[in-house]
Order: sequence, then C-alpha cells, then structure tokens
Amino acid sequence: MGRAFAVFLWVMTGLSVWMFVDGRWWFPESISEHGPAYDQQFMLTIVVVGVAFVAAQVALGYAVWRFADTGGGTRAAYSHGNNRMEIIWTAVTAAIFITVALLGQRVWWNLHMQPAPADSAQVRVMAQQFQWNFHYAGPDGQFGRTDPAKISDESINYIGLDAADPASKDDAVTQTLVTQVNRPVQLVLAARDVTHSFWVPQLRFKQDAVPGLEIKVHFTPQKVGQYEIACAELCGQQHYKMRSYMLVVPESDYAALVAMPQAQFNKRVGELVKKYPLNY
Repeated sequence: MGRAFAVFLWVMTGLSVWMFVDGRWWFPESISEHGPAYDQQFMLTIVVVGVAFVAAQVALGYAVWRFADTGGGTRAAYSHGNNRMEIIWTAVTAAIFITVALLGQRVWWNLHMQPAPADSAQVRVMAQQFQWNFHYAGPDGQFGRTDPAKISDESINYIGLDAADPASKDDAVTQTLVTQVNRPVQLVLAARDVTHSFWVPQLRFKQDAVPGLEIKVHFTPQKVGQYEIACAELCGQQHYKMRSYMLVVPESDYAALVAMPQAQFNKRVGELVKKYPLNY
C-alpha cells in the first residue's frame, strides 16, 4: 500500500505540472501597459515555487517507496538531524524567496507609488453595495462638489453630487467605466459603505476601495474592447451581483463622449456597450 501511495504522489505531481504547462487554464490576454511586468513576475514566482513543490513531492514519494513496510521487520533509525544542513537550506530558501519578494515589490511600486502622467484622464469611482459608479467631470474638466449628506438612491444621486455647485452641471455619472485606448487613466477609488475591490483580470489590476479613503491608481489600457469589472472583496449577501464593465474605445469615440451632457452621455455609453464585444 505504501508504494502505491508513492506512485499516486508522483502521478498527481505530474498532473499538477501539466495543468500549468498546458496553458489551457491560464490568464486572459493582458491589455495594460504594466501587464507584461506582472506576468513576468508571476512566471518567475510560479517557476521557483513549482521547482520546490516538485522536489518536495518527488522526495516524499521516494521516502514512502524506500521505507515502506515490506514485512521485513526492520526498525526505523532515529536521527538528531544535521544543524549545518538545516542552516544551509534555511539560508538558501530565505535568499530565494526574499529576492522574489523584492522583485515583486518593484513591479508593485511602479504601478501604485508613481504619480500618474500629466495627461491622464480622470475618473472618480464610488463603490456601494452592490454597484459601481463612475464620475466624469464633463466638458469643463472640473469635478462638481460632492456631499455624503446629499446621497440619495431614490433620486439617482449615487455619489452625492451637489447640484448647487456650477461645476457639477455638466458632470456625468454612469455604471460603466469608459477609457481611451493607449491613454493613461487615473482612478480615484472610494466606497460608500463597506470595503469593495476593483478588479479587471485583463488589466492585471486589483485595488480595494475603502470607506473614508480616496485611493489613487493609474493604468494604460492598450486594446479596444469591453471587459468585465468584478468586486473582488466579499461585501455582503449580493456580492456576486456587483459587476460592471470597462469599455476601452478609440480616441474619437472617447472625445465625443466626454463632451456630452449627462443624458446624452449615458445614452451614448449604452450604444458603445453594444458596439464593442465583451472580451473574456
């Protein structure tokens, strides 16, 4: 039975490696400027961890096979261990994983801790149970004042836009994020109620939206199309319904859209949703 279990371990290890090497269950295509760096870091991490995993499972299978009870009655030998070997493998393991972690921090730093380019499009994002709201400044380029006391779902004022502020007259709020291809966009993420998380797999990008904080992030989408936005943080009983879509459109479509007032803006967004196919 012991040797059968050893064979089982080796077979399952081989199947696990095959699932990654085959590429059938893999990430969707990357569409962002920083995506290749994330993918490269992921591949480095998965190779390092994969080598350690395979080595450990092969060694475990060997131990099970080599020392299986074959009825010979041989007693196992007890060892106090080898301090030198333990220090060596601990130091090597620490060096490998600290290096991988530092390389990953470099990728993260370039995305999250560097300022957005000066020509970035600006979009304010307000997350709520169970909906995404995207706030655009309108033709004047100035965001209207918002006030939490003015939030009212009944009057479709999801972000508390102050109608008395002249800058708010041409602002637009929609449940679909529209961006321009090959142009940086900066999102300012906030939440009305609980923590949510903005996630688009094709962007290789996920960021929490936290009540009481305004979190700035930026990215550059590089492929026209429609992509699903999911909430990646459990936020309540209807968390599974909290989904929206990101449109990446050519410059001509984007420029015409942001020049429209609220009513025309939302109508045009609906037309663009139908125009561009959903990418998985």
